[in-house]
Amino acid sequence: MSGWPNLSDLVSTSHGEAPVGLVGAPLASGSVTPGRCDLAPGLLRQTLRRIGRYDIESGRELSTKVADRGDVAIDGLSIEDATPYIREAVAASAGAHSLTLLVGGNNAVTRPGVLGLGVDLKQVGLITLDAHFDMRDLDAGLGNGNPVRALIEDGLPGANIAQVGLASFANSREMHEDAVAAGNFVVTIGEVHRNGIAQAIGQSLDHVSHCQAIVVDCDIDVIDRSQFPSAPGARPGGMRVVDFFSAVRWLASDPRVRVIDLTEWDASLDATDLSALTAARWVAECLAGFEMR
Repeated sequence: MSGWPNLSDLVSTSHGEAPVGLVGAPLASGSVTPGRCDLAPGLLRQTLRRIGRYDIESGRELSTKVADRGDVAIDGLSIEDATPYIREAVAASAGAHSLTLLVGGNNAVTRPGVLGLGVDLKQVGLITLDAHFDMRDLDAGLGNGNPVRALIEDGLPGANIAQVGLASFANSREMHEDAVAAGNFVVTIGEVHRNGIAQAIGQSLDHVSHCQAIVVDCDIDVIDRSQFPSAPGARPGGMRVVDFFSAVRWLASDPRVRVIDLTEWDASLDATDLSALTAARWVAECLAGFEMR
């Protein structure tokens, strides 16, 4: 549209010198709640043209080029079989770009996103914006309910994990106790509401201050269900979307953040365009934060 600079202007399939890479990981299998999270990367790309580049609050216009590296070919694969392909795609992107946006797919893509950095896990930090601990047991295999536990089993120390937005009546006592015992830093959604998102993110970054590289997991079900209806795990009382945007921008501004994922968006659940516009705005916030580095 003439006179309407938008995010799609910044995205190209030519990798070139783009400092940011975009990788789609349309994983639907291995989910606690079956759905169509595999539709998310495609709809996100379609919606970017509806998000402008000018930030009226800062008076700045986004200009960072994004290399669209396409979707990982994982259709029909289990998470176990899909993991090496996602890991390889993230590794290729992380090797070529300063920041990789990994668009799921369900939350199981977070683990290969972390492993794809190729960095000693003792040097990697993980910050999750998520209503859930993702600490279900591994007896039934990998899934979207246990990537954090799986990463701990892989060797990621709890001292490197900060979890923000944990919701009441959405987690078990055992998962909470296991997360605390591992050394994870935990901020409940109630604490976010009482103390503000700035305190939660500041404390989370302090918790992983010793890490050389950071992965941010944005499980979209952290947002209040009324503001993002197409997240199967979202519930009333979640994070305000404005707090989510603020958190993403701040985290993306940290040069140690190498991968930010967006997961658990089931595009089939929202008859409106609210969820799609929120997800596309996530890209704008990632880029705005990146340009603050």
